[in-house]
Amino acid sequence: MTAEPPLTIAMLLATPGTSWGGMEKHTAELADALARRGHTLHLIAHPAYQNQFSNNVHVHPMPMHLGRRNPILYLKLRRLLRHLVPDLCHGQGNKAIALLSQLKLPAKRIGTVHGIKKSHRGLEKMDAVIGVSQAVMATLKHPNKTLIYHGSSAGQDSSASPSPFNKRSFIQAVAIGRLEPVKGFDLLVRAWERLNNDAQLTIIGEGSQRTSLEAQIAATGLSSRVSLAGFQSTPETWLQHADVCIISSHREGLSYVLIEALQSGCAVLATPVAGAKELLPAIAVAENHSAEALSQLLATHLTALEQLRDAERPAMEYARTELTIDSMATRTEDTYRQLLRNHHHD
Repeated sequence: MTAEPPLTIAMLLATPGTSWGGMEKHTAELADALARRGHTLHLIAHPAYQNQFSNNVHVHPMPMHLGRRNPILYLKLRRLLRHLVPDLCHGQGNKAIALLSQLKLPAKRIGTVHGIKKSHRGLEKMDAVIGVSQAVMATLKHPNKTLIYHGSSAGQDSSASPSPFNKRSFIQAVAIGRLEPVKGFDLLVRAWERLNNDAQLTIIGEGSQRTSLEAQIAATGLSSRVSLAGFQSTPETWLQHADVCIISSHREGLSYVLIEALQSGCAVLATPVAGAKELLPAIAVAENHSAEALSQLLATHLTALEQLRDAERPAMEYARTELTIDSMATRTEDTYRQLLRNHHHD
């Protein structure tokens, strides 16, 4: 049996270059992993991301801050893709999928849906669709859809790093993400206010809600128990030393923080979002998205963290063995190959 030839892949990341989150991280790691397998990987993204991708990937700057219907963006993208002549065009997220759906190309088109929405414009014109969680998959109306979880390497580095926490005598909790409304950090602060203990909460990340969160923390008298640590380049260090990671999001497709925490051996408590409901035991997930429900979840488990870790050990092992970058790349590569084989047989 002869080895299958390497592919030429054009991957679109259509976010506007203003922040670096889970979808951007996913795209960078997947592109690098596929390029290391011998495929030619062209990454089309906003110029602000130009230095975020590995040297194995050919990066093509594109004014992705323009709207998905902007004729300048459309013409530049069409010209580039006609020049590259890829075997596959892979759109990451709804805007990238919508852009691809407008283009008439000989290449097969595939889209990865990262979040839960009522409708996904342009999805019907994709030849295949990837969903990043079971909850996302349930929203996708497409005859050729595949579930591929994110992959992470957070559990692979076992080297000891010094603890970033100053007050080791207290329970140390972390929450990680962009300081934006969807992440529910204001909800988490309200839940923390209800607790009757000295547990310390560190929120890691930057975003538009920093000022309002600072004001909320001060107004509720939580300055000694809740801190904003800003952007941290190595969040896995915090997860390795934290007692618990808290996910307070209102919506998630699949949280990278969830996977990284489990791979790091850090217990997780979460609101009932996609991913958490699939990977965590039911006792680790709040009944709903209210401050009351989240506070009740925290009060129950912050005094019984060893039992929580025991309950989550199967999830931690699954994350370390199955939710790896290599596994993500293999499943994506298999999806590409199957799509092209089906095309040749038509």
